[in-house]
Amino acid sequence: MPLNQGDKAPDFTLLDQHGDKVTLSGFKGRKVLVYFYPKADTPGCTAQSCGLRDIAGDVGDTVILGISPDTPAKQAKFDQKYSLGFPLLADEDHAVAEAYGVWAEKSMYGRTYWGIVRSAFLIDEKGKIADAWYKVSPADTPKNLLAALTA
Repeated sequence: MPLNQGDKAPDFTLLDQHGDKVTLSGFKGRKVLVYFYPKADTPGCTAQSCGLRDIAGDVGDTVILGISPDTPAKQAKFDQKYSLGFPLLADEDHAVAEAYGVWAEKSMYGRTYWGIVRSAFLIDEKGKIADAWYKVSPADTPKNLLAALTA
């Protein structure tokens, strides 16, 4: 079920690329961009993550959190390779993706499988969804964030 503006963002605790626990509610009082990507170090996910890295200096104290089903070790390699510099969280059982409505049946080359629907959510200082972008393109993720923060 998709989340809408004004909904309470589902809280979560996941391990980041360094093996540290990161909890969404720990950022109360700050805006948080939570973006979901299918797989670390693939072309679209790299473009999306690097695009966010490139605007990180322009978003004030807004927190950027990337989430995929990859292991913390894969997330660490991805972060090191591209010097991303923000938490990449391991949602290996995709429970958080399901809570946000981004775990869905997909198909590629005639094969059906379950995976992440690339999406991003801006969560306000009170833990509510300020903006939700389902099926967002890698290039639009940073643009949407900047536009939402200046609106």
